[in-house]
Amino acid sequence: MTQTKIELDITGMTCGHCQSGVTQALKSVPGVVDAQVNLKTGKAVVQGNVEPQQLIAAVVEEGYAAQVANP
Repeated sequence: MTQTKIELDITGMTCGHCQSGVTQALKSVPGVVDAQVNLKTGKAVVQGNVEPQQLIAAVVEEGYAAQVANP
């Protein structure tokens, strides 16, 4: 299977602790190779072989809202 890049819009992050929690939640999803979360832009870029819904579920479980970013 090929790796994909998925960009998410994350809402609810207000500090570095939030950013760290979301990053760890995304990296814990099976199939994720890397996850970068930008607090200022509210964006996350995830590399790996994973479905967007799995990523969104991980973010929601952490206490934030997420959706796939518009290209």
